[in-house]
Amino acid sequence: MSKRYTITAALPYTNGPIHIGHLAGVYIPADIYARFQRLKGNDVAFICGSDEHGVAISMKAKKEGITPQQVIDKYDGIIRKSFENFGISFDNYSRTSLPIHYETASEFFKKLYENGDFIEETTEQLFDEKAGQFLADRFVIGTCPKCGNEEAYGDQCEKCGTSLNATDLINPKSTITGSTPTLKETKHWFLPLERYDAFLRKWILDGHKNDWKPNVYGQVKSWLDDGLKPRAVTRDLDWGIPVPVQGAEGKVLYVWFDAPIGYISSTKEWALRQGKDWKPYWKDNETKLVHFIGKDNIVFHCVIFPAMLKAEGSYILPDNVPANEFLNLEGNKLSTSKNWAVWLHEYLEDFENQQDVLRYVLTANAPETKDNDFTWKDFQARNNNELVAVFGNFINRVVVLTHKYYNGIIPSPNAFTDIDNQTINEMRSYASIIEKSIEKYRFREALQEFMNLARLGNKYLADEEPWKLIKTDPERVKTIIFVALQIAAELAILSEPFLPFTSEKLKKMLNFSALKTNLSWENVSENRLLQGHLINPSELLFTKIEDDAIEKQLNRLEATKQHNKQSDSVIAPQKELITYDDFAKMDIRIGTILEAQKMPKADKLLILKVDTGIDIRTIVSGIAQSFSAEEIVGRKVTILANLAPRTLRGVESQGMILMTTSPDGNHVFINPDAEQITNGSQVS
Repeated sequence: MSKRYTITAALPYTNGPIHIGHLAGVYIPADIYARFQRLKGNDVAFICGSDEHGVAISMKAKKEGITPQQVIDKYDGIIRKSFENFGISFDNYSRTSLPIHYETASEFFKKLYENGDFIEETTEQLFDEKAGQFLADRFVIGTCPKCGNEEAYGDQCEKCGTSLNATDLINPKSTITGSTPTLKETKHWFLPLERYDAFLRKWILDGHKNDWKPNVYGQVKSWLDDGLKPRAVTRDLDWGIPVPVQGAEGKVLYVWFDAPIGYISSTKEWALRQGKDWKPYWKDNETKLVHFIGKDNIVFHCVIFPAMLKAEGSYILPDNVPANEFLNLEGNKLSTSKNWAVWLHEYLEDFENQQDVLRYVLTANAPETKDNDFTWKDFQARNNNELVAVFGNFINRVVVLTHKYYNGIIPSPNAFTDIDNQTINEMRSYASIIEKSIEKYRFREALQEFMNLARLGNKYLADEEPWKLIKTDPERVKTIIFVALQIAAELAILSEPFLPFTSEKLKKMLNFSALKTNLSWENVSENRLLQGHLINPSELLFTKIEDDAIEKQLNRLEATKQHNKQSDSVIAPQKELITYDDFAKMDIRIGTILEAQKMPKADKLLILKVDTGIDIRTIVSGIAQSFSAEEIVGRKVTILANLAPRTLRGVESQGMILMTTSPDGNHVFINPDAEQITNGSQVS
């Protein structure tokens, strides 16, 4: 009996195209899993859609000088076409700007509101006086209170993964005007996550300790151990779904409240189109719900969304959330803002009809348990040395020999030898081996086993050497070709989750359309290419990627790197005018660093002891990535002595070292080169 699966892939923000990090982290593993379950004969709803609300959209609109609607229309079109051309087999790809989503999200909120599941509070939130608006989420940036990252956002630190509120940030700055925000009162609705602590502990910590990935389980456990706190589900923004209750004018649903509900509204849209009932896919306990996400979304899918579903009361909970880690590019973190990425739509233009090469490389190098690195040289090597030399070579040889010796008609085999039987038995074991890996969300391992099947075929032909035996034992060659063709047929079916375009091409080559047997994972190992069946001529499954194609990509990245360096070194515009009295308030002095040590668990911070001439004080400075502690002891520095003290990671900092930045991004001291200048000398 078939099983029912609701498979969701994280809704991509429509503030930019899709890149290889998205593919490796979410969409390729989700597509492999969905295609596999369909081959098993199961009932699958593979759901996704564009996430079209939130601060990221508004920021993009402001940057490009267009409306949020124009932003989402532009990027939804690019993303949708890229997914389609790349072969991601969504059953439905929706948009959170559609009426069906507005209705679904509003009804969900109202039910929780009417049930008394929210806390209504007036709190102080960051407010940009110059912009005249509250600073939600990514409209504010500052220092993470947990790891010291100075570029943490108001909703999350992307370095350590900590989920934040904007008011948690140290030294917050508005990303709109660059000014320091003030605090202003505003009313919001909060989901009291602490109410669901016992439920989440029992469901996850007790129920999924052995079947969820360690990185997912560990992050959720850390969150629970830190203590759950109320989470605001509304925002002061002009873009999003209006909060559907009285007294909420000018407020919208928090994007991380509305976005996961997008899975439900997308399923509704699909069911309406198919003439189906959507409810069993979300409300039947026999349905297996699986969320594919990146590690930065773990807390939302494993704590906040399940708490929402539990509060609503009628929905099933996810069976698994197999989140991947991050993929880097040529040794550096992928960055949309810095254009440090391999964009899917550009790849599809540069490498025409080579979708499966990228699918293969990103799966073989998937960041399943740790961050991994994509390099163009590795991409080339895996294509040439594995896809071409192993898989493609085996198929080409067996199909060419079938046409050369038998005009493409599969010969009748003679008696099987021990090696024939051993090869066939080993071939028949691979479907089960691959299945076990896929069911455990080990897609990299599953792909390796698939390639081992291709290696089995290559070894069999190399050992039996039919091109030599054809002259001395033509009857034996019939059996060899027959066995080799069964391996080819097995590869055609088992490749479909991983390499769908290749699978389709191979099925056409082997003339599967003329076969009367049902093609499924369950009967994959049956001898389906029987004697008398006519196969089509050989076509190359893969072609060698030459050095010039790789050099083109590396040159593009180098140009991006140089552009970023120039952009980073652009002289900042003059700030607004101040009076002499403003400047006179600053007490700038010369000092000497006496001691320096690394701040524990902080990559950028050094704790300095500085002789200012008037005292010896502690100053915490974010220069650890430019200087080691040892090399700056004894160095003269310029300090702002009368800056109000601020505590950073438990250490009170009593001043600021004045620095500038070189074009390569390193800090540079602003210090006197004259030895006769004494500590305590004022700069005026």
